Amino acid sequence: VQLQASGGGLVQTGDSLRLSCAASGGTLSGYSMGWFRQAPGKEREFVAAIRWSMNTKYYAESVRGRFAISRDNAKESVELQMNSLKPEDTAVYYCAAGFPIVSTIRTASGYRYWGQGTEVTVSS
Repeated sequence: VQLQASGGGLVQTGDSLRLSCAASGGTLSGYSMGWFRQAPGKEREFVAAIRWSMNTKYYAESVRGRFAISRDNAKESVELQMNSLKPEDTAVYYCAAGFPIVSTIRTASGYRYWGQGTEVTVSS
């Protein structure tokens, strides 16, 4: 499965962006999907995740209430709606797919496939 992330860009504080991640070369059926981000000089960190059934979503505390993850299983895609963006949201955002258990859904090790990343820059 190949994942392609898109939608990044340069925005100002308070703006919104919608990231998308599409799968090719395979199916995301059954997979949980996650978004992670990595800022310059920092480790990759968890942002949000959604189970295949869509009834369970997970968020990092730093984005809860501002970001929303969703998926379209028919279209084999996942999206991340980012509102009220802050300069500290600046990072390369990666989508990922896997079968993480509860204890690993917020960790990179819980995911098998990764997209190439899309860059988000929020200016102050």
